[in-house]
Amino acid sequence: MADDLSAVAHFLYEAGTLKNARRTGWWMAGIRDPESVAEHSWRTSLIATVIARLEGADPARAALLAVWHDTQETRTGDVNYLGKKYTGSADPRHVTADQTAGMPDILASALREVVAEYEDKQSPEAACARDADKLECMLQGIEYRAQGHQSAQRWIDNSQRRLTTDTGKRLAEALLAQDPLDWLRTALDEN
Repeated sequence: MADDLSAVAHFLYEAGTLKNARRTGWWMAGIRDPESVAEHSWRTSLIATVIARLEGADPARAALLAVWHDTQETRTGDVNYLGKKYTGSADPRHVTADQTAGMPDILASALREVVAEYEDKQSPEAACARDADKLECMLQGIEYRAQGHQSAQRWIDNSQRRLTTDTGKRLAEALLAQDPLDWLRTALDEN
């Protein structure tokens, strides 16, 4: 008999709410319509793949950790650092356990393990995924700054300071040395 997948279906609908959940810290930088949590997680996963490959870690595992790193925000919302000062933060492991309740055990235990690995910060892939999270915030800040939001500099600086991998630090320097549209100029042979 096949496992009941209704809990999985519930979660897939729930995960879709991250497409509408805004990253709230950017409001303090004057961004009226900031990126969604889903948009952030997508690019974080790409960055995790890049960092992990260059660091000699497993890129697929790093991307998996990155894509799941904010899934708990379907239930907690995106609580920025100032908000956490007053409300604390929910343990992502606990939230994930609730989210995966009723799923086939083989799936639920695997997802709980992914979130625990990210939160435990011990594996090379977790270090790459965590740096990817910081780099994505920094990259988004650079893009917002280029759109005229000078107060995004705080997020750029804070994200850069929190990087731990050699590749993450080097990539941050490369990002800061470019304009967000340099890639387009190069693609169009305008340089």
